[in-house]
Amino acid sequence: MTGSSEDLVAFVREALARDIPRERIEAALLEAGWPRERAARALRAFAPVDFPLPVPRPQPYLSAREAFLYLLLFTALFLSAFHLGAILFELIEKAFPDPAAASFSAYSLRWGVSWVVVSFPLFVFLSVRQERELARDPAKRASKVRKWLTYLTLFVAAGCLVGDVVALIFHFLQGELTVRFLLKVLVVAAIAGTAFGYYLRDLKKEEE
Repeated sequence: MTGSSEDLVAFVREALARDIPRERIEAALLEAGWPRERAARALRAFAPVDFPLPVPRPQPYLSAREAFLYLLLFTALFLSAFHLGAILFELIEKAFPDPAAASFSAYSLRWGVSWVVVSFPLFVFLSVRQERELARDPAKRASKVRKWLTYLTLFVAAGCLVGDVVALIFHFLQGELTVRFLLKVLVVAAIAGTAFGYYLRDLKKEEE
């Protein structure tokens, strides 16, 4: 459906101004072929308040400050997740060393700890700060930057989970399952699964 959003909103505004019930407006739009989601979004653009004219809801806008904060927040998330995984991988290598290669690296472990000590508190601080702003102004949940970065995070996390399962099946078929490998699979699944579940729940909260 490629109809103009401006025409759709203008139609809903005119219909509401004539005191036509929202249910009838939505039914007419669906009958005309508009997708349910777009029809519902156009109706949500106007607040159901007692006033002679349709009252528009505040629309989200993109500001440089908002983009900066969300980019910083999600960058801190990715850095924390990556380096936490690197730390756990190094600890697994130390606990279950590969006799064919000296794979443990204290240097990499120190770098991973340094990154997590900086990036994870930054992520927590920004997350709490943004949640307080969203609680004060729920309309900010519709931020385009926030939505794009949230879906990007879901995409990366889902990709990690799929790759994790593929690697597990491949090594199983090869008959090369080791305790070291299984622990690494669990680390990736735990980190990616936690991020995926958290932001998926956040999107559901936004829809509600």
